[in-house]
Amino acid sequence: MKISGIICEYNPFHNGHLHHIQETRRNGATHIIAVMSGNFVQRGDVAVMDKIDRARLAVKSGVDLVVEIPVPYCLSSAELYAKGAVFILGALGAVDEISFGSECGELELLRETAEIVNKCVQTKSDDINGLLKMGYAYPKALNSVVSRYSMEAAEIIAQPNNLLAIEYIRAAEKYAPRVKQFTIKRRSAAHDSMKITDEYASASYLREAILNNNNDIRHLTTPAWCDAISEAKRIGEIADIRRLERVILYMLRTVTPEYLAEINDVGQGLENRIYNARMASSLDEILFTIKTKRYTMVRIRRILLSALIGIKNSDMKVPPPYARILAMNERGTDILSKAKTTAKIPFDTSLARISQKSVYAKRFSELEIRASDIYGLSLGQINSAQKDYKSKISIDID
Repeated sequence: MKISGIICEYNPFHNGHLHHIQETRRNGATHIIAVMSGNFVQRGDVAVMDKIDRARLAVKSGVDLVVEIPVPYCLSSAELYAKGAVFILGALGAVDEISFGSECGELELLRETAEIVNKCVQTKSDDINGLLKMGYAYPKALNSVVSRYSMEAAEIIAQPNNLLAIEYIRAAEKYAPRVKQFTIKRRSAAHDSMKITDEYASASYLREAILNNNNDIRHLTTPAWCDAISEAKRIGEIADIRRLERVILYMLRTVTPEYLAEINDVGQGLENRIYNARMASSLDEILFTIKTKRYTMVRIRRILLSALIGIKNSDMKVPPPYARILAMNERGTDILSKAKTTAKIPFDTSLARISQKSVYAKRFSELEIRASDIYGLSLGQINSAQKDYKSKISIDID
């Protein structure tokens, strides 16, 4: 048995994701565990479909077990997102390999670049901070410092999937040192591209098509996903962050700068800039009021959603305290059987049960409940509160 771990969002699933799963199988994986973002995603947005539905469809698409990345890590930087996901894979103690896509498709080149990034972060933090004070966004500041050591490395981390792959490698060195790594060359349209390449399109393209009621996506994803998307549209279960506009406006008009200062990824007086945006009358106006060269739209959206949910800087000092299972098939039960003797964190299908395992588990489960309750307000048809406690996971066992 060879268990491979994939870190994903499937927001939504496309042919590039299917290729990744197939190549991971070709590399010898008999079992695949997907560690997946929940109802909020790393780009600072709501997931277009509910996490339970996406997990069920992931199993139908070739994954055997789906475990949720806790919401504090989903709404964090690439470094922290990678830390949370890789920590879970390492803490289960059953994973033999982490499989990830990249634009370059060369593991050794990514590892060499990761070493350069590590060196810059550890020895050139003053240079990076100096660029941040000049108004650089963190990725641009890091790229600038890395380019002094290697232009090739700088070109590699300029591509989003390469950068995320490097963060997985860096996290694995610390949290999963015995786990092997495997990368495949990304076969899809470019990240965030709005163009179709053969039968490949980015998740951004698909989200845009879904939200704009463009039904011509059947050739870009699997039939199961296409049917599920159509059904979600029909019953009002497609999410759109724009439906949270008034909730976000209400939040900003009722909190204090002191509250904002404690929110994840807020620092250097950013709380005052956010607080001053409370006079805005739309979400777009909030975003453009806060945005500077240093603070990207994606980072601002993550911060606003974190403030809405109540995710604090202090929450990020704790690694994921559990592994919450969202879906599985029979091979998934094999993975869990192995993890029973190797796992360093508790795992369960029930958020209610898992919340009782520790103080930190209780805190993270409370944030998850709050996140899902807020997510329900972003749907075309608002769902009931406390759904995370009531949802039944998908078990696909013949």
